[in-house]
Amino acid sequence: AMVAMVEVQLDADHDYPQGLLIAFSACTTVLVAVHLFALMVSTCILPNIEAVSNVHNLNSVKESPHERMHRHIELAWAFSTVIGTLLFLAEVVLLCWVKFLPLKRKPTSGDSSEANNSSISPGEAAAIASTSIMVPFGLVFIVFAVHFYRSLVSHKTDRQFQELNELAEFARLQDQLDHRGDALPPPGSHFA
Repeated sequence: AMVAMVEVQLDADHDYPQGLLIAFSACTTVLVAVHLFALMVSTCILPNIEAVSNVHNLNSVKESPHERMHRHIELAWAFSTVIGTLLFLAEVVLLCWVKFLPLKRKPTSGDSSEANNSSISPGEAAAIASTSIMVPFGLVFIVFAVHFYRSLVSHKTDRQFQELNELAEFARLQDQLDHRGDALPPPGSHFA
């Protein structure tokens, strides 16, 4: 994204729509910021994960920052993968519009000026083509992301339910063991 923003060479003779330039600039800036945030979180948390993996004490795992910062890590992952991917798709479309919009139809000797203005230019056609290709890909991506997220949440919910059932069974067995001692005669009473 940074390369696209820096390397894009705007045609000085073309009057770009202000909204297009603002959208392109904002999309590039947010895209870079989102990925830098995810990079920062992963860079800062990796040494903690490696340090904890070398220690075989369960308490140190619970005290590790990567356990306490679980929400921040998930937020960085969501920003980088979901929002970052959508921003990248939008960035490609905006880049196509910025690069191809200035391309005009070259007048030929047989073309009249009026007929030339009535159709879209090759640059506009290229930008429309890129947009019409990327929009379905963006929709497929969104559908897949929602489906995948729902599958993860469903699996996590099922796993939590299974663990709660196991804990309930463990508590029931523990209760049975605790009450089993109540039914036995007190020690030494069988000799009386």
